[in-house]
Amino acid sequence: MKQYLLPESGRDYKANLHCHTNISDGAASPERVKQVYLDKGYSIIAYTDHDILLDHSDLCDEDFLALNGFEIEVTEGGKPSFDFAKCFHVCLIAKEPDNLIQPCYHRSAYLFANAPKYRDRIRYDESKPDFVRAYTPECFAEICREGRENGFFVTYNHPAWSVEGYPEYSRYEGMDAMEYFNGGCIVGGWDDINPRVYDDLLRQGKRLYCIGTDDNHNSNPDIINCDAGIAWTMIRADKLEYRSVTKALEKGHFYASMGPEIHDLYVEDGRIHITTSDAVFIRCITANRPAGSAIAPKGQVITSASFPLRPEHGFFRLEVVDACGNRAVTNAYFPDSLG
Repeated sequence: MKQYLLPESGRDYKANLHCHTNISDGAASPERVKQVYLDKGYSIIAYTDHDILLDHSDLCDEDFLALNGFEIEVTEGGKPSFDFAKCFHVCLIAKEPDNLIQPCYHRSAYLFANAPKYRDRIRYDESKPDFVRAYTPECFAEICREGRENGFFVTYNHPAWSVEGYPEYSRYEGMDAMEYFNGGCIVGGWDDINPRVYDDLLRQGKRLYCIGTDDNHNSNPDIINCDAGIAWTMIRADKLEYRSVTKALEKGHFYASMGPEIHDLYVEDGRIHITTSDAVFIRCITANRPAGSAIAPKGQVITSASFPLRPEHGFFRLEVVDACGNRAVTNAYFPDSLG
């Protein structure tokens, strides 16, 4: 009997889950960013401007869904400048369209770039004290806890750009997902393709998803979309409606990509099966040393692969590589949670 890891039914919607506009430190308006992404075949953007949660429902139509969110940044102190400081950034995406109460809010600190102009539009719980940020794993966990308890999907962003290594990220708890690909950082020169970070966290026993994002700022005046359309999350949902999409995020019904497509992913008769767009290499990574690979003959392509499912291997995830070297990656799956 087949057990689908990506739903057998539903549509695939191309999404950017980390986006900046001129509401904070991006160059383009939310409307302009929408058009840039529609032209690239996207259906979904999570608007995650720094430190400011606003309603973007006015952008939604039958072909486009705007998710409401924001990004929190926390920077290491005691350094001569930001260039030498580590940091962590976290995006919080509201699971409900009317969830516009911003958690972890401070009444007078942290807003920068254009965001202070919108301070009077921010809604927050006035009964709570100001949230003071500190570059500690405890603060990271508190942001994630506050976010999840208040109905947000929480992601850990761009560990390479953040100059964070195992001693930092291994102490982080509570996120729903992490950025496997951050396209804006990649085109900016950082190696923000993060398989090792993902595997390190998984091997610690943390069960989280992985996403692809652009973290776009559209700041090049000559090429408005220079950091748009680099990496994305392909979400398989019943329909292009807010709660249908965020439920798919909650359930892990998506994969991350910089090019290849994943059509089917299922387990049957003790084996993992995947079908894809044209690829030259498909690999299966586990929690332990055993792995698997399917390699196309020289000058040819493959569009499917199958690997043994062994519960003792802890988790498995798959990567698909095309002829240009672009990858698509599945979330990690855990045999003990499969039916």
